[in-house]
Amino acid sequence: MSMAAFPPPRFTDPTVFGRVAVLMGGTSSEREVSLDSGRNVLEALRAHGVDAHGVDGIPALAEALLAKKFDRVFNILHGQRGGGEDGVVQGLMEALGVPYTGSGVLGSALAMDKIRTKQVWLSLGLPTPRYARLARGGGVQAAARELGLPVIVKPSSEGSSVGVSRVLADPDLVAAVELAARYPGELLMEQMVIGDELTVGILGDKALPSIRIVPKGQWYDYHAKYVAEDTQYLCPGLDEAGEAEIGALALAAFRAAGCSGWGRVDVMRDRDSGALYLLEVNTAPGMTSHSLVPKAAQQVGIGFEELCWRILEQAVADDPAGGAAG
Repeated sequence: MSMAAFPPPRFTDPTVFGRVAVLMGGTSSEREVSLDSGRNVLEALRAHGVDAHGVDGIPALAEALLAKKFDRVFNILHGQRGGGEDGVVQGLMEALGVPYTGSGVLGSALAMDKIRTKQVWLSLGLPTPRYARLARGGGVQAAARELGLPVIVKPSSEGSSVGVSRVLADPDLVAAVELAARYPGELLMEQMVIGDELTVGILGDKALPSIRIVPKGQWYDYHAKYVAEDTQYLCPGLDEAGEAEIGALALAAFRAAGCSGWGRVDVMRDRDSGALYLLEVNTAPGMTSHSLVPKAAQQVGIGFEELCWRILEQAVADDPAGGAAG
């Protein structure tokens, strides 16, 4: 993939953005990651002359928007229930007519719910691992028998690998369900795909090169994502034909879930067959030193500061003089 795939930024004058709120922090389980992401985005936008200011959480944003303190919002909240990825804050901004980055109400709400995202994909014939929805406190053994071990057990609506367990044998099932059940919402049991873990960043209407994730340990968990320094990120993750296939699949999955603007689609590649399986969509991916969308953007010559600028551009109408659109 060459730089020609991405046209130059639409604007060069930072005043076109007006006063920008960088929405971060919040009250979800991913608060600390969001604060880290937000600080990086704030620094990047300010380095390019944008009048950007940090805002911690949805109540603070609501107060600021009602007082008409900001012209648009760069949303880097992560997660649900006070995070900004479940459609709630998007509805607030739509209601107040304030443009913002990332997916709208529908895409945000749907992608936050892994079970319903899979239902949409399956209805369109897009490949995703077989799964079972778990009622709290029951049906676990039966679901595991039906899917066949190994399986993944996880909350349906958490990110950053929070509450996720890999179950290789029956005795591990109880602990896996207990961990996932600490988080609100439904539980999801999914057939484990043995193979390569890949992720594809989406920027505008294009897929970035895939990244193949090779953790030092066996699993790419929260520690490997945010703490460990020995996780390998291979970009592009596949050969040319593989890149074309995974890019097209990721874009189709992103659009099917009603998502727009920017995001990341996580995919598994079966080691034996080479088949690709969709796992989930992240509508406000991390922007930390370990994060994957910036790594992929770098591969096509888009540095971190320019990436932030391009994402913010999505919150400006094609004719900025004619008013902005979310």
